[in-house]
Amino acid sequence: MRSSTMHELSVCQGLLREVEAVARDHSAERVLSVVLRIGPLAGVEPMLLEQAFTLASAGTLVAGSKLVIEQAALRLQCTECGQQAQAPSTNCLTCPACGSCRAPGLEGVELLLTRVELQTQGAC
Repeated sequence: MRSSTMHELSVCQGLLREVEAVARDHSAERVLSVVLRIGPLAGVEPMLLEQAFTLASAGTLVAGSKLVIEQAALRLQCTECGQQAQAPSTNCLTCPACGSCRAPGLEGVELLLTRVELQTQGAC
């Protein structure tokens, strides 16, 4: 495996620990779906994450579940003019209002577990 794939596999292993804890807390028989919100600067490649998810979930309560990835936008907040705006691309992190390069990311660096769908005992 390439080193970038190893990174996504490591991310998935941590994610699976969290998802399995949620499943245990709710006495679930299995996990049906996992929804993640990933920003463009999160440092993970969604396609590689999907592949790693299949490998990492084998033999767990999460095996066979659907991974849903929601792409988050990159939003900036300018420290010069105070404007909040969506960045036109990840290559352009300047304020669209005033052109300042002092516009750190407000959103777009996240990797969030937003939802887990479970099958519990007695469910059809």
